[in-house]
Amino acid sequence: MAILHTINGPEDVKALKPSQLPALAAEIRSFLVTNVARTGGHLGPNLGVVELSIALHRVFSSPRDSLIFDTGHQSYVHKILTGRHDFEYLRQENGLSGYPSRAESVHDVVENSHASTALSWADGIARGIQRDHRKAHAVAIIGDGAMTGGMAWEALNNIAEDPDRPVVIVLNDNGRSYAPTVGGMVRRIDAVRKMDAVRVNRSYERALEWGKHTLQKSGLAGQITYDALRGLKRGVKDIFVDAGIFDSLGLKYLGPVDGHDIEQLEEALTMARKYGGPAVVHCITEKGRGYKPAEEHEADRFHAVGAIHPETGLPLVPSRFGWTSVFAEEIVEIAQADPAVVGITAAMLLPVGLGPLKKKFPDRVIDVGIAEQQALTMAAGLAYSGSHPVVALYATFMNRAYDQLLMDISLHGEPVTICLDRSGVTGDDGASHNGMWDLAIAGMIPGIKVAVPRDEKRMRELLREAVATPSPTIVRYPKGSLPEELPTVRKIGDLDIVHEHGGESQPIVLIGYGPMAHTMVEAAQQLTDYPVMVIDPRWAIPANEGLVNICAQARCAITLEDGLVAGGVGMGLQQLLAQNLVHTPVATLGIGKEFLHHASRGAVLHQQGMTVSDVVAAVQALINN
Repeated sequence: MAILHTINGPEDVKALKPSQLPALAAEIRSFLVTNVARTGGHLGPNLGVVELSIALHRVFSSPRDSLIFDTGHQSYVHKILTGRHDFEYLRQENGLSGYPSRAESVHDVVENSHASTALSWADGIARGIQRDHRKAHAVAIIGDGAMTGGMAWEALNNIAEDPDRPVVIVLNDNGRSYAPTVGGMVRRIDAVRKMDAVRVNRSYERALEWGKHTLQKSGLAGQITYDALRGLKRGVKDIFVDAGIFDSLGLKYLGPVDGHDIEQLEEALTMARKYGGPAVVHCITEKGRGYKPAEEHEADRFHAVGAIHPETGLPLVPSRFGWTSVFAEEIVEIAQADPAVVGITAAMLLPVGLGPLKKKFPDRVIDVGIAEQQALTMAAGLAYSGSHPVVALYATFMNRAYDQLLMDISLHGEPVTICLDRSGVTGDDGASHNGMWDLAIAGMIPGIKVAVPRDEKRMRELLREAVATPSPTIVRYPKGSLPEELPTVRKIGDLDIVHEHGGESQPIVLIGYGPMAHTMVEAAQQLTDYPVMVIDPRWAIPANEGLVNICAQARCAITLEDGLVAGGVGMGLQQLLAQNLVHTPVATLGIGKEFLHHASRGAVLHQQGMTVSDVVAAVQALINN
């Protein structure tokens, strides 16, 4: 790391000789593989933007120029070039975030981990630059997968209205998000990507030669700047290759540029910077570039990794059978029996477990790209037409389509099932990726039902019940491996009693929603001096009427949910009890109304007071009071 250890900020990157840059790129790739292999993280996307990140910091001046990464998982190289070399605890408590973080550096502008937002940020920042009459640029580095999101096109529409707005859009085009990018817009970009590179390069060279000739005639030889070329119609026409959709908006387009050629990148980015108005630089990059396992196998395997062997790319600890795998198996079985079932994914076919369904029924899985709003409203239309759509999303991404869930699906009572993977505390991906808002969101929506399975058996049962329900349903389940089966001791109506001891007279009632029932059973086993009943309601929303009678006879009740306490299912139960004039003391445990710093799931649960000892303490507090 002879060069890398000298890089403590962008000024050090600018000071390097061009001949040193390939060696720096090689050192960065080695650094990434060594460190991300140890901690886990987004490896493939960052290997693909090494040269691009170097060129950005040589052409622009951060933090005067704002660099906005969309999505932020491609910012590891940016972190390195801005002096953050300590990757030992990447994505771990007190270590570097896996996304840009304002708390870490002035060079991190947007903590951007949800896609398709960078162009809107850039538009707003650029307007502020104009208002202040500053000489600066807003630079949005947007992956081509994020261009499938509608918000990106809303921003483009606004950016294009002002020919002087200081915005540079760097389209990082590797043909993928989590998987191959889809959609008609992307096909247009793809067509540009596949243009004859020789023709493009020759046009570029002809334009420069024309510029040189004109400058020599004007006595400015040796001062070839884009400002001079800008007024030359012939040169501009050849440099800014026709890019269809961008040209139609009046945006200047440069490319396609080899995203692994620093010299080409610097030239194109410099032109864009000096142009004086909105410009698009289209860079062709390769996900996983320079890492043999990614180049020889499917690059998407290395989009995000756990701890892996750095040379082979194989996981150090084999993955355990998890919640997503159960969904993947069961939805295929359900679809075989019910031809109305259609799977929908928002650019995450494999991460959410719809791959097997796509393989079995290729025409019954729809990938809408990074467009959750489109996914839900299209699902409403499919349901109206007689299908039963099953929309599989990460829980955090459903937040983006709240209006569609409320006004398109629920208002119309359409039978759509939404399966929320990685619900609750996910931990190391940080504040934006915890799936902690969905229960509170769903609790505000009339007519929706939410199931929360506690183990594999209940996952399969509840998924089938949800798909069979002729109204909107949600099934939520956490990230990671499955817990041991927690059998039902007996049932009271629709409620599962999963543990009880000490008799039925004034029991302490512990209500654990889904996987939190396991925590409640462990707590009950420590409360040996009292009669205790542990309940898993299975369906968390709406609040089960059967809990009213049980809680009315209880000494006290504790609820534990892997979601927000404020507006959560525990508070929903409290409201139901109050409506029925039940005054049993109730304590609700769950996640506080705050953004959670990245840490392990266990550490976050401890911080939020959601452990076995916290449940026991809550019981003692109610009894003592």
